[in-house]
Amino acid sequence: MGHDLANPWYLNDFHLGLRLLLAMLLGGLIGFEREQSNHAAGLRTNILVCIGSCLLMLLSIYGFSSFVNETNVRVDPARLAAAVITGVGFLGAGTILFTGKSITGLTTAASLWVVSAIGLAVGAGFYFAAVTTTVLVLLILWAFNKLEKRYISTKREHQLIVQADEQSTIVRTLNTLLTEKQIVIRKVTLEESQMLENGLQLMLRLTVQLPKNESLLALLEQIKQMEGVHCVSSD
Repeated sequence: MGHDLANPWYLNDFHLGLRLLLAMLLGGLIGFEREQSNHAAGLRTNILVCIGSCLLMLLSIYGFSSFVNETNVRVDPARLAAAVITGVGFLGAGTILFTGKSITGLTTAASLWVVSAIGLAVGAGFYFAAVTTTVLVLLILWAFNKLEKRYISTKREHQLIVQADEQSTIVRTLNTLLTEKQIVIRKVTLEESQMLENGLQLMLRLTVQLPKNESLLALLEQIKQMEGVHCVSSD
């Protein structure tokens, strides 16, 4: 393990480097998955968190070995680990966004917290626990994401803007279409737009919730084909 049996507080340079490289590899594996999914904390962020946590754990255990035999000095190998857990909490908070309709970034924040724990484990020499946790995290992030998308119904909200002739029956027709498709209307705003050659034009703003199996593009195309509709767009 690189320890001097006579001095458990000592670790040679080779094993120090090995632990830092392992932390880089494990953090990189999780970071690569996050990068593929286009999340805020990607490859470099996860690697830096994992290596930093590993280094602080190594420093906490082996960095103060010179003072172990000093009188009135108490060595606590876990003292810096507690600071790492707190520090990563602030970093994770930066990845959480509240948009008014939903909260995003919680999984990324949680993965950063776990990556820091993996770094601490590597620094302490818990290789099996660190590697096993990395495998489990990758399984959760990748496989469970597939399961969620396939089996858990996720309803999405979109804002639709429809411009149509004032004399058209767009409101009634649109309501019928959305009801048939089991699309929930959250909010509707109807306002008069600019005057055109053939009369006034209406602007209809709708906030709708689409079922999992409903395509937004197909819905926009169907609305565009309605009589009296000039333009339809979505956020």
